[in-house]
Amino acid sequence: MTSKPPKQIHLAAHFPGVNNTTVWSDPRAGSHIEFSSFAHFARTAERAKFDFLFLAEGLRLREQDGEIYDLDVVGRPDTFTVLAALAAVTERLGLTGTINSTFNEPYEVARQFASLDHLSGGRSAWNVVTSWDAFTGENFRRGGFLPQQERYSRAREFLATANELFDSWHGDEILADQETGTFLRDAKAGAFVHTGRHFDIHGQFNVPRSPQGRPVVFQAGDSDEGREFAAAEADAIFSRYGTLETGRAFYTDVKSRLAAYGRRPDQLLILPAATFALADTDAEAEELAREIRRQQVSGATALKHLEFVWNRDLSAYDPEGPLPDIDPDTAGAHISQGRAQVRMYRDPLATAREWRELAAAHGWSIRDLVIHTGNRQNFIGSPSTIAGAIDDLVQADACDGFILVPHVTPSGLDDFADKVVPLLQERGVFRAEYEGTTLRDHLGLAHPDTARDERAAS
Repeated sequence: MTSKPPKQIHLAAHFPGVNNTTVWSDPRAGSHIEFSSFAHFARTAERAKFDFLFLAEGLRLREQDGEIYDLDVVGRPDTFTVLAALAAVTERLGLTGTINSTFNEPYEVARQFASLDHLSGGRSAWNVVTSWDAFTGENFRRGGFLPQQERYSRAREFLATANELFDSWHGDEILADQETGTFLRDAKAGAFVHTGRHFDIHGQFNVPRSPQGRPVVFQAGDSDEGREFAAAEADAIFSRYGTLETGRAFYTDVKSRLAAYGRRPDQLLILPAATFALADTDAEAEELAREIRRQQVSGATALKHLEFVWNRDLSAYDPEGPLPDIDPDTAGAHISQGRAQVRMYRDPLATAREWRELAAAHGWSIRDLVIHTGNRQNFIGSPSTIAGAIDDLVQADACDGFILVPHVTPSGLDDFADKVVPLLQERGVFRAEYEGTTLRDHLGLAHPDTARDERAAS
């Protein structure tokens, strides 16, 4: 009886943007906008044979009580500009960008991704997202936002329309016969007509078929609509569930939805984001993790995070002191703008009661509470401990791999690449060399034309 071969782990690297996970005040931290930082980060990921680099999106700087929230790492240079530049300094690493379907147009986005796929030799990927708030929408001509159901309706049609544009070229139209002077076999190459609820466009798409046919599609929604959208359309879904129990539940739920769309479980990868604290020993890593959390949550940051729930100006409170006796303001407009976290606290009064009980039970100050209830490192330990933990979760079908988010940019990935990746390679669960040239090759995904033929035959 032969044993089942171990699953191969997928690893990616997230260059952080608008957040307070990254400790920009750390002496080792570099710029978050200079190209040298992006180049260092990408080259490290490629040296470690990662599948791809991932850029999130920040379409507007967050605000707190009408002022820019400068406790975050703020700002995000244009995604396509950065990825196109990185295509020139890398050879195999996938290049994934988050592009919004609420405020952009299909023709423009399809043209940009097809161009990136050509420039990179088939390494482009699109994280399809929707915008959830009117605050961000003020930067755009629509000046608002769509209800959740409408956002996904527009996103589905946006992606379908972009795919029609990608597929308007089949790949055999360019003849380029120098003797006859004939460049195109078909003068109607790229012709398209789309009439739908959200888009009514027709013309000719002006970028020929790219190496991957279409960019790899990522999706990040956790709602039922988001999971269904991923099952129907995405090649990979970002998950926030990185533990065994919650990860396996999410994995089972999403993978079970694929059959309804004629797809196999291996045609959608599930990749949670993960932070880490890596040191020579487990004890040193635990100490490092505590140090990182205190760097990430300064006293000022702790007060701002508490304001997400209290919806009040708490600047007069001592972050090393007790939680406010006053209850959250549930009647006024929210003082925090542009933060998805505020949606997590649907019942601020209940959250405040729960936090007061926790603080009283443990003797926590405001800062202690935020440190302990906020996001902590997913993986803490020596290289062998972290390698084992990652492998165990993937083999247990809690996920298919992880997107790593270091707390220092751009050098925070270096130790992981040098110390953890070799151990995964020794286990036989992570590649020693790239076997293909495109991102679809790295992820084990078929070319869209092959996948389409398989669906038609099933």
